[in-house]
Amino acid sequence: MSAGMSRAMMPLRMAIPPAPDADSVMGDPVPTPTSRACGLENEAGAGAAAGLDHELDERLRDEIGVAPQRATPRDLMRALAALAREQLARRWVDSDAADRRSRVRRVHFLCMEFLIGRTLHSALSALGCQDAAARAVQHHAALWEDVQAQESDAALGNGGLGRLAACYLEAMATLGLPAWGYCIRYEYGVFAQAIQAGQQVERPDPWLEDGSPWEFPRPGISWSVGFGGHVEPSPVAGQPAVWHPLVQVQAKAYDLVVPGYATERVSTLRLWRSTAPAQIDLQAFNRGDYARAAEVKNAFENISWVLYPDDRTPAGRELRLRQEYFYTSATLQDIVAGHLEEHGSLDQFAQHHAIHLNDTHPALAVAELMRLFVDVHGLPWQQAWSQVRSSFSYANHTLMQEALETWPVELLAQVLPRHMEIIYRINHAWLAEVAQARPGDDGVLARASLIDETAGRRVRMAHLAVVGSHHVNGVSALHGRLMRETVFADFAALEPARFSHVTNGVSPRRWLAQCNPALAALVDHAIGPAWRRDLDALLGLRPLAEDAGFRQRFLAQRRAHKVHLAGCVARSTGLTIDPDSLVDVQVKRIHEYKRQLLNVLHVVWRWQAIRAAPTAGWVPRTVVLAGKAASGYDTARLIVRLIHDVAHVVNHDPAMSGLLRLVFLPNYGVSLAETIMPAADLSEQISVAGTEASGTGNMKLALNGALTLGTEDGSTIEIRERVGEEHMFLFGLRAQEVQALRGAGYRPAERVSADPRLERVLDAVANGVFCPAEPSRYARLVEELLQQDAYLVLADFDAYLAAQARADALFRNPDAWARRAVATVAGMGHFSADRAVAEYAQRIWRVRPAA
Repeated sequence: MSAGMSRAMMPLRMAIPPAPDADSVMGDPVPTPTSRACGLENEAGAGAAAGLDHELDERLRDEIGVAPQRATPRDLMRALAALAREQLARRWVDSDAADRRSRVRRVHFLCMEFLIGRTLHSALSALGCQDAAARAVQHHAALWEDVQAQESDAALGNGGLGRLAACYLEAMATLGLPAWGYCIRYEYGVFAQAIQAGQQVERPDPWLEDGSPWEFPRPGISWSVGFGGHVEPSPVAGQPAVWHPLVQVQAKAYDLVVPGYATERVSTLRLWRSTAPAQIDLQAFNRGDYARAAEVKNAFENISWVLYPDDRTPAGRELRLRQEYFYTSATLQDIVAGHLEEHGSLDQFAQHHAIHLNDTHPALAVAELMRLFVDVHGLPWQQAWSQVRSSFSYANHTLMQEALETWPVELLAQVLPRHMEIIYRINHAWLAEVAQARPGDDGVLARASLIDETAGRRVRMAHLAVVGSHHVNGVSALHGRLMRETVFADFAALEPARFSHVTNGVSPRRWLAQCNPALAALVDHAIGPAWRRDLDALLGLRPLAEDAGFRQRFLAQRRAHKVHLAGCVARSTGLTIDPDSLVDVQVKRIHEYKRQLLNVLHVVWRWQAIRAAPTAGWVPRTVVLAGKAASGYDTARLIVRLIHDVAHVVNHDPAMSGLLRLVFLPNYGVSLAETIMPAADLSEQISVAGTEASGTGNMKLALNGALTLGTEDGSTIEIRERVGEEHMFLFGLRAQEVQALRGAGYRPAERVSADPRLERVLDAVANGVFCPAEPSRYARLVEELLQQDAYLVLADFDAYLAAQARADALFRNPDAWARRAVATVAGMGHFSADRAVAEYAQRIWRVRPAA
């Protein structure tokens, strides 16, 4: 490092002064596995580093094919990954063998996405040699941060749903639960987000371009998945029908091993890659018709190319349906085959398998398992249905009707004709139960039916998941209540015992220990390291909120992270931001209900107010936004463009110098989140009340000491109960008030006419102040607010500004801010993924830790 390198460009571990070592201070060592797992015999720092350095040099020569003295950071990353991979493979084999011996009930976690991020740091930490690895790479004149940066984020997810699944899989291993996750091996992710001329541009995310050092290809595991064709009825009454698919796709297995913390147990993430039955049309190739030659290959392998293909076209909708069936079918064939290998019979299938549907995307699993049981393995229908319903559980993650997936009957019958028949039969039996419980009530029959007849005949996938599961849960207390009162009210009235909630949680290993090493060391020094396995131990920090010395150290580590974020912003956008400003963060998927638009309108108001009164003592503020808009979601993409247009004006206005910056960081993902979370002062959780099922971004930010500015929505309500409302900036309509306002006939234009500030803000947006070359660019956006305001942006505007003013007032007193931030961290113990998974295991999955 040159002597002239600025602090903003320094690696985080160099920028943050080290805290005292927790082992020497507390006399209670951090519980980590022995460093012998990395081929080391000596756990002392120097000995471990020397041992790993020798192993590293061998891998560089033997596997990477490079002389150690010429190794690049990428070579070092791959060599370290090879070392860790070998040890994780041993753990995987041992865990699997133990499960087979004990015949324990396993968890099978089906989710459309697993946003695992980078693996190197967490793998080495789980093996107990992360510090030794950091020292070893220094012997090669490399920085640990540079080595980690060579690994691509695994492009297997998009947002909170996928990150939750990743946290849960790690927590299951940490708790010793025998667990498997299942997903598609997306070759290009959802997309890599770039910004050109202020607009989002979607590009492929080729994270597998050079291969993944963490994958275990399973060439012996492949399942045939059919589509289309016709169903041949059985000539014998009561015998299964025969489905003759038109085409068959092969699902090939690739495994990623997810290690637990301070345990030998691992979880497995099994990914499915689609391959064509015939790779190319050789005859067409030989004729020189190369496009035709590859047509068959591409027509089937595109199933595992991209997460959430744009479904605005018929082809896009069919591809998404094929994706959902592809991975559920491969997964269930895999589970059934494994069960038969171990147990020989399907009679007690449900006693050995807890299959969890994480959201609605894998709901076809209900029909597919029935097909496998009845058509393939010859179980009587009622016996099969009993096993199916006793195996599945379903976690709902949204209350919004537009997000509750449905498929046209015509499309589903075309792509999966046998499954459509099975769904009809399930529905017939279910409606007979409903009619018996509610005789003469045609309304409840229509609402509870798996087939929606109101706007074209469509299969309600959430209904299928509910009917096919023994337990249905929401993901926060508010969400669980609203789920029972709204979208599944009829089901909950008929079978209330099947409905509950499990509030989401995040991994303290990833979202504090890994992403915020300085705060983790400070916490270790203060209360010891037990919080990594028992996050409730953070309550021990509560008295330290009153300790002036601790508050000072807390602010010091936070400022170092803000300096690090400033360097990231400079490299990514070219903008200079003030680390001493209030860093105001909203990072999440771009969606109208999450109300990034409300945030931007506040920035416009602040810009106007500063220009009108530049000497009014403004608190310097840096507003940071990040997130992807779905490629087919035009309004969300327009909001991204508005953010950039406003930022261009604000950031180039000399009057704003030192007072206001608006930053959009592109291509938000796990690694970028790990930089942002520790640097945030203010966490924006501003969805309209009653729409956010839970929200885990708020948990991650609060765990790192950000104060929440938000509505009483999702898990923010439970954070308030644990942290204390006095440590938050809450505002806006509550869920019941939202319903009352809409029921009374909400007129948004009247809100504007009554508030001159709001009128000036909307006039500026609508009249091209931020896009003079195209003055009408945002006229439609503003007109929709004035006419409908579906997510009550205008209704909450005044309360939002008042909450922002309270945040400004507190930030003027850094010591008082630190007191509340420390108290916030202390109250976050409940929001651990370990606690959430333990609740699932005990109450829903009925799974015990493996011996």
